[in-house]
Amino acid sequence: MVVRGMNSLFHLDGRTPMKKPTALTIAGSDTSGGAGIQADLKTMTMNGVFAMSAITALTAQNTTGVTGIFDVTPEFLAQEIDAVFEDIRPDAVKVGMVSAAPLIEVIAERLTRYEAENIVVDPVMVATSGAKLISDDAIANLIARLLPLAKVITPNIPEAEVLLGREEQIRSERAMEAAAREIGETIGCAVLVKGGHQTADANDLLYDPATGRHTWFRGERIDNPNTHGTGCTLSSAIAANLAKGFDLAESIRRAKDYISGALAAMLDLGAGSGPMDHAFDLNGRFTETA
Repeated sequence: MVVRGMNSLFHLDGRTPMKKPTALTIAGSDTSGGAGIQADLKTMTMNGVFAMSAITALTAQNTTGVTGIFDVTPEFLAQEIDAVFEDIRPDAVKVGMVSAAPLIEVIAERLTRYEAENIVVDPVMVATSGAKLISDDAIANLIARLLPLAKVITPNIPEAEVLLGREEQIRSERAMEAAAREIGETIGCAVLVKGGHQTADANDLLYDPATGRHTWFRGERIDNPNTHGTGCTLSSAIAANLAKGFDLAESIRRAKDYISGALAAMLDLGAGSGPMDHAFDLNGRFTETA
């Protein structure tokens, strides 16, 4: 039995209250549950942290596409972030898709105010089709205000091309290394360039301007067409592992292992590119089916 006191819990059986690493995701909602806030919360939970959220937008979407987006106001987003930091301070923060410059400004201001740690930014800017998802002024604000606060950013190759700020295609490992170095040195944070968009493998490259080193994370491409939310999932897993005290390289390794397992589970839902099975490693009596 548990009895609530003034500001704590007292366990009558003698057990003491439990602390747990915490992580906050700041991103949009995905009604289909495969990406965005929903994927982030599942991923963080499965990676052993207490997950919290501040929602930047509501979306009406499923595995075949997005039919509607409704942004929250900057004032309300600020209230959401305040509510988290003023009560359960996160050990890490993941920032996902934010489409409007005023929302980016609010996030940057609040994360600076609260001196947030272990910030992971997934700079979602380009759709799978190649179309830009946010305006040029929002991209400029993202680069100037939010990305420099990050411990690491996780662009895919099309997003890395946007961050370079010029027409340049990244098609080789050498080009990935040059791009990662330029982005990292310009912005002042570590950069994980995800290679899966342009190559036949799943090799990702980390460049850390603090050390000047490139680190490759090799992986095999899993033959699964259901990849909705992979970017959200990877960045959230990295944030969760940073929250637990792992260094950046180990956090990335663990995150890649987790996403490989989620893809290898071969979940098949929806008519389009479906979600992964975020709970592939969940075992317990509450997961049993009839």
